[in-house]
Amino acid sequence: MYFAKFAYQMFIMYGLPQSTIVKKQLPKKAIFAKFDLKPSQREGFDADIARIDIVAVVNQTTVPAVGEGAEIKEFYVLAVQLKQRDFDAKNIALLTKLIPRKIVFALHYEEEVQFAVYHTKLITSNWQLLTPNSSFLTIQGLDLDVVWENIVKSIGNIKVEDGNTLKEQIREDDDRAKILKQIEQLEKKCRAEKQPRKKLELFEQIKKLKNQI
Repeated sequence: MYFAKFAYQMFIMYGLPQSTIVKKQLPKKAIFAKFDLKPSQREGFDADIARIDIVAVVNQTTVPAVGEGAEIKEFYVLAVQLKQRDFDAKNIALLTKLIPRKIVFALHYEEEVQFAVYHTKLITSNWQLLTPNSSFLTIQGLDLDVVWENIVKSIGNIKVEDGNTLKEQIREDDDRAKILKQIEQLEKKCRAEKQPRKKLELFEQIKKLKNQI
């Protein structure tokens, strides 16, 4: 019953071909044993995650129209049933070490799903409502390197600028986000500052940071 529900969600809502289906639960006890987690780590993991299933494998056998990549030969899709929406990202990162493959995580909480991938860092989509007409994961590309990059870009809503690799774009976006956060903090401080000299200094710092964007 449980897997039938997730199979329906995957093929109707994830948008993956039926040929990619697999049925394999990953018991939490096996994860605890493999990593020899401390009691506090086990408690944190168990507080976030109810169940984990490998629900799809994408490779040249399951999707014959797509060739192997130079780096990526296959990737897995894991359905993760969450106990709470505000989960600890460290627990998802831990799962990336369990399987020596690229992984797409479908994180389920009630009627919503959030997708996540680890590509230089953990990248997540927005939470989205599961509906029969949804198609979140699509196979686009002639080989798995390209397919994987397109999935990462889709999940992270990443627009790769001309001349950049995906990794370079992720780094640039991170740097830009840090600068924008600094600007926001300084603008708040500037609005609260009463002394004209200090206010001007803050304004100059903001101006300098904006020129870096």
